[in-house]
Amino acid sequence: MRYAVQWFRSLIYVVQVYGMMLPIGVVFLPWALLDRRGAIAACKTWSRWAVWSARWMVGIRCEVRGTPPQGEAMIAAKHQSFLDIILIFKSIPAGKFIMKRELMYAPIIGQYALKLGCVPVDRGKRSQAIKKMVKDVERGRLAAGQLIIYPQGTRIAPGVRAPYKVGTAILYQELGQPCVPVATNVGLFWPKKGIYRTPGTAVVEFLPPIQPGKPREIFLAELEEAVETASDRLMAEAGFDAREAAERET
Repeated sequence: MRYAVQWFRSLIYVVQVYGMMLPIGVVFLPWALLDRRGAIAACKTWSRWAVWSARWMVGIRCEVRGTPPQGEAMIAAKHQSFLDIILIFKSIPAGKFIMKRELMYAPIIGQYALKLGCVPVDRGKRSQAIKKMVKDVERGRLAAGQLIIYPQGTRIAPGVRAPYKVGTAILYQELGQPCVPVATNVGLFWPKKGIYRTPGTAVVEFLPPIQPGKPREIFLAELEEAVETASDRLMAEAGFDAREAAERET
C-alpha cells in the first residue's frame, strides 16, 4: 500500500513538474528571445520549482555541496538522471550543454536551448562538434559560461560502470579551462527511467577543479578517480553499496 501511494504521488509530481515547463516558458519567452539572461532566468525558475515541489510532493530533499564555479569552466559530471542536470544548472551562473540537434526543433525548448548557448550535435558526430567549439572559442563566438558535459556520454544507473570517453579530455585540452568534476547519488531517488521517486536526500557535489595543462591520459584518469570515488561515497551515505552492485553486474 505504501508503495502504491508513493507511486501515485510520484505520478502527480512528474506530470506537474514537466507541465510547468509550458507556462514558465511562455511567460519568459519574450525576454528570452531578446536576451540570453531571460532564457537563464526561465530555466532557473523552473529548476527551483522542480526542487521545491520534489521535497513536499515525493519526499526528495536536494543538497548541493562544494563550490560551484562562477567563471569560465568546463564541468564534467556524473550523470544518473534528469535531477543532476537540474541541480547543476540551478547552482551555476550560466550553464550550457552539448545537446542532440533534433532538440533544436522542439517548440520552446529548442529556442531556449539555443539562447542558453547550448551546442547542437548530430548523432555520431561529436568529434566535429568538438572541433567547432574550439574554433568558436578562438573566435570569441562561444557563449560565456560553464559548459556541462557528461564524460560517460549518457545516464548511468547507480552501481553500473561505464568508460570515460576521450572526447572529454580533448575538450579539456583544447578549451584550456579548469575542469570541475561533479559527483552525485541522485539516481537512487530519481531514476533514469520510470515514474517512481524514492524519498531521501539527493546530492550533487562540486569537487576541487582540475587545472588546465595536464596530458589527456592523466587528466582522464584523475577525473574518473575523483568522480567515481566521490559518487560511491555519496551513494554509500544513502545506504547503497556501489562496488557490490558493480560486482553483481559483472
